[in-house]
Amino acid sequence: MITAEGLSKRYGDKAAVDDVSFTVRPGTVTGFLGPNGAGKSTTMRMIVGLDRPSAGRVTVNGQDYRRLRAPLTEVGVLLDAKAVHTGRSARNHLRALAATHGLPSARVDEVIEIAGIGSVSRKRAGKFSLGMGQRLGIAAALLGDPHTLILDEPVNGLDPEGVRWVRQFVRHAASEGRTVLLSSHLMSEMAQTADHVIVLGRGKVLADAALPELVRAWTTARVHVRSPRAAELAALVSGRDIEVVSTSPDTLDIAGLEAWRIGDLAADRGIPLHELTPTSGSLEDAYLALTGEAVEYRTRAVPADGAPLEEVVA
Repeated sequence: MITAEGLSKRYGDKAAVDDVSFTVRPGTVTGFLGPNGAGKSTTMRMIVGLDRPSAGRVTVNGQDYRRLRAPLTEVGVLLDAKAVHTGRSARNHLRALAATHGLPSARVDEVIEIAGIGSVSRKRAGKFSLGMGQRLGIAAALLGDPHTLILDEPVNGLDPEGVRWVRQFVRHAASEGRTVLLSSHLMSEMAQTADHVIVLGRGKVLADAALPELVRAWTTARVHVRSPRAAELAALVSGRDIEVVSTSPDTLDIAGLEAWRIGDLAADRGIPLHELTPTSGSLEDAYLALTGEAVEYRTRAVPADGAPLEEVVA
């Protein structure tokens, strides 16, 4: 279990993390989300003692990470896949880490196979692609068979097979009762992986909830309707607390009215329906709605002719 209580980190006048409290529980995959500059990486660094909090505290299984006698066997961490000796082979990098805790070479061979880097284990880590570097970083995090895993953007640079492998691996780890804290900017992947979500924005906790609850709270369910008499149907269903958006001459998106009710109203008027599809919001929709005011870095999309388009979140 990871517990943060009033955790803060300041760099001069800037609060990178501001009075953050949360609990990451065992047996679940907890997604750690937020825009660039939200404070996620700083928080993770404080969890494992790389940054000292300006205020508050954070513990792993009730202890300060820096007081753990054998941290590799307690917490597996991937914060920077490039943090390797570039002149060493992948296997020797792992052997050096294992030696700090007296772990046998057999365990090095095990994590090499788990991470799928057996064919390149004797090559220099400095020559690895981003994806292979990520796999090596995950192998290092697994060396001590830890009960807690902290993985920052572990699927960055991985191919689809690697992404699916990470997803299956962390879900299996949680099913064994391990604590898993996972950050990613890939909302579609997080939606398939996480059970619980913590969202940071400008250093503060914006949400801390089960993923389905977060989506329900920050998105609106809609019904997609296609009919040759869409305009007539729009007028029929319009009313207080009902939103009707015409997306084409024969299609509507309707919020505030259930699909069965729309079908009954159309049938009463003899309006043919060619499609009646309920749709729910996504994690991406909820995330953008939640963090819209907390985005610190933005870009502006510009078309080929140089005329500015609407502002787009980076």
